[in-house]
Amino acid sequence: MNHFPSVLSRPESDALAARIEVDFDRNGFGLWAVEVPGLIPFAGFVGLDVPRFDAPFMPTVEVGWRLGWAAWGRGLATEAVHASLCDAFERVGLDDVVSMTVPANRRSRRLMIRLGMRHDPSDDFDHPRMPEDSRYRRHVLYRLAASDFSADHR
Repeated sequence: MNHFPSVLSRPESDALAARIEVDFDRNGFGLWAVEVPGLIPFAGFVGLDVPRFDAPFMPTVEVGWRLGWAAWGRGLATEAVHASLCDAFERVGLDDVVSMTVPANRRSRRLMIRLGMRHDPSDDFDHPRMPEDSRYRRHVLYRLAASDFSADHR
C-alpha cells in the first residue's frame, strides 16, 4: 500500500472482499487471492476489475494487483498479472484492458511495460476519488489491446 493514502481497516477490507465476491457473480471475473503454498498464505490479490468512477477512458476493465511486501521480488506479480491478461483476452473476450497507478509507483509501471502495456501521457488523469491536494491524485494510465498481447510474453 506504498502508493495508496492509507491501509484498509478491517471493516474496509471485509467490505472489499464482499464486493469482490459480488463482482465475480455479476461480471464473470474479478480479483483473485494470491498465495504461495507453504510460504505465504495470503500474498495479496490480482485480477480484473471494473473501475467505479468516471473518467475519459471509461467504460473499461482494469487489470490490477496489490501484493504484500513478502511477495515482492519473487516474480509473483508478473506471473499472476500475465494469467489475468490471458483470462481477460482468452476466456472473457475483452478487446483491451487498462492499468493505472500514481507516477511514483515505478515497480508497477515497470511490470506494465514488461507485459506489453503502453503509456500515452495524454491519457493520464486526476483520480476523482482523491482530494485535489493529494499526492495520490495524479494517475498514469497504461493500455493493452488483445491484438498486442502474447500469451508467451512475460
